[in-house]
Amino acid sequence: MTALSRHSAAVTACSKCPRLAKYRVAVAGTKKACADDVYWSRPAPGFGDPHARVVLVGLAPAAHGANRTGRMFTGDGTDGMGSSDFLMRALHAAGFANQATSRDAADGLVLTDLWMTAAVRCAPPDNKPTPAEVANCAPWLARELALLPRVRVVV
Repeated sequence: MTALSRHSAAVTACSKCPRLAKYRVAVAGTKKACADDVYWSRPAPGFGDPHARVVLVGLAPAAHGANRTGRMFTGDGTDGMGSSDFLMRALHAAGFANQATSRDAADGLVLTDLWMTAAVRCAPPDNKPTPAEVANCAPWLARELALLPRVRVVV
């Protein structure tokens, strides 16, 4: 097991933020389009190429995106209109992704020279983490960046 995969496993076991832990479980299955899905409902680790030179950092997982699938920047529904749909089409066009969609963790998406992560690892209510929650997650992001030695650009 690599240091990056050990880090990802530790992220998924985090329980520092009681409000976020409660919300990520409570929101599971509440969106009609995802009602039958089995939700991840744990903190979401980063995803991508461990040799990446580019890191894309979002704010936090979407309640019906990474909170549902366990993978950052994965679609929060099936309508093709979400922000991850726009992002994946752009990443595919730029050569960072092997496909233009990101639906679930088993959809075959492979990233090249790109790592995707977030400042906060749990879906926050109203997409608004508190300053304390951001601070609790800051060491996860710092450690993750340290484990990606080829990074040259952070977006």
